[in-house]
Amino acid sequence: MLSAHFRSRRGINPVMIMVTLPTYNEAQNIGDLMDDILALRPDLQIVVIDDDSPDGTHNIVRERAAQNSRLHLIHRRGRRGRGSAGIEGFQYAVKSGADLIVEMDADYSHHPRFIPAMIRRAEEGADVVIGSRLVRGGGETGRSFLRTLITHAANFYIRLVLGLSVRDCTSGFRVFRRRALEAISLDTLQSNGPAIVQEVLLRCRRKGFRIVEEPILFEERRAGTSTFNTRIMLAGLWSVLKFRFK
Repeated sequence: MLSAHFRSRRGINPVMIMVTLPTYNEAQNIGDLMDDILALRPDLQIVVIDDDSPDGTHNIVRERAAQNSRLHLIHRRGRRGRGSAGIEGFQYAVKSGADLIVEMDADYSHHPRFIPAMIRRAEEGADVVIGSRLVRGGGETGRSFLRTLITHAANFYIRLVLGLSVRDCTSGFRVFRRRALEAISLDTLQSNGPAIVQEVLLRCRRKGFRIVEEPILFEERRAGTSTFNTRIMLAGLWSVLKFRFK
């Protein structure tokens, strides 16, 4: 039974917040990251969705969760993929009664220090809050010129194809109101890879939800090795075309 609640800034309804963390081989980051998130405020909860990481990420989370009721683990055996892991995290948070659901990566590219400001924007009425590198006050650090160029080019392409006004369409650092995730039929989402970010964003836009961007500084991962590669990137860009013509 989840019991973490806080009063919104307007003092109206109690709200439950859950942070979802899809992971694969993040043993070097996950412990410190969970500590940093839990330290933000006593009413935050975390669910880690781990794809049976060979480095034992799930074991670290399991041991910690046994001692802390604010931590939860979904250990996925035989399934793998950023998209499907993200969907399971959303489903778990919604079924647990979370009113605000935070989605972020577990490698410190999305730093927890930005979560409070993003939550405030949701408290002020936004249905979806995007942690954005591409609005005033946002940016990137520790990345090569080529990676930054790819980010800008990919976002231009996605905005053009899908007709989105959002600047950072590739950001997986977001806060959702539960009503937004309930409305987009999580069970019918199809993306298994990073294109899940655009699929969810497009469905929220089509449902008429209010989407805002909050500036963040995107940082290079703190430790470990990314699984993202050119093949995954191209598959994601192809998925965007399929979204457009479905």
